[in-house]
Amino acid sequence: MRQSPISPCPSCPPQAASGHGCAVYSSSVTDAEWATLEPLLPAPGSTAGRGGRPEKYCRRVIVDAILYIVRGGIAWRQLPVEFPPTGTAYAVFARWAHSGAWQRIVDVLRDRLRVRDGRDRCPTAAIIDSQTVPAADTVPRSSRGWDGGKRTNGVKRHIAVDVNGLLLAVVVTAASIQDRDAAYRLLAALRGRFSTIRLVWADGGYPGRLPVWAKDVLALPMQIIKRIPGATGFHVRPRVWVVERSFAWINKHRRCVRDYETRPDHHEAMVHIAMIATMTRRLARS
Repeated sequence: MRQSPISPCPSCPPQAASGHGCAVYSSSVTDAEWATLEPLLPAPGSTAGRGGRPEKYCRRVIVDAILYIVRGGIAWRQLPVEFPPTGTAYAVFARWAHSGAWQRIVDVLRDRLRVRDGRDRCPTAAIIDSQTVPAADTVPRSSRGWDGGKRTNGVKRHIAVDVNGLLLAVVVTAASIQDRDAAYRLLAALRGRFSTIRLVWADGGYPGRLPVWAKDVLALPMQIIKRIPGATGFHVRPRVWVVERSFAWINKHRRCVRDYETRPDHHEAMVHIAMIATMTRRLARS
């Protein structure tokens, strides 16, 4: 990806050298995107009453480094030299993933987009689906498995989105876990975070006792949208196409096309970051 210099970053630490600036790649945030994203980042430990040294590197260039990884799909150790050291960028990514910061940023951006589009901030309906992606040889066997239907050795990401296709919840499991079994965790997480949801749409991969359990235990009625009887080939199914489009948004980020993460929660964080990049660009254009 091409690189071009910009003026010194206004978010650089005071101790940064004079003339310090952030390298810009096609994955880097613009000034408008950074104005949206910066207030949502976790406060530095040195300013949140927890002590510690001031941050050494500009937060904007650290975010750009993480976005470079997610969009380009490269290894952490292959970050260009103008970014902070690999250990620093990865430590920030992992720390924010552990604290749930990426998910909180997704929630704020999604709420803003819903309000901008004239919808209520709290969703009342969701669509769920799963996607199998192959796993790299660095992924431990404990977190991957064989999906016989897709003939793929990897992981499954199970997501719930609102009617606009914006992410509500994500759960990553081994690909050997059936959709209906993993949906118990996904629906429980969905209900735990959104008490306003009154209907969930799903495709024919979620039959059996799951809809009964969701209605009786979680008060989440499910509507199964099946294929048109006798239809062959591809056809667009109502509501289900929305979550398929969300998977397409996620797959624009090459780190999400294949699983390279040694921990499922880090794969979930990669999905969150992909959606953050998508929603931030959309908000910056408004």
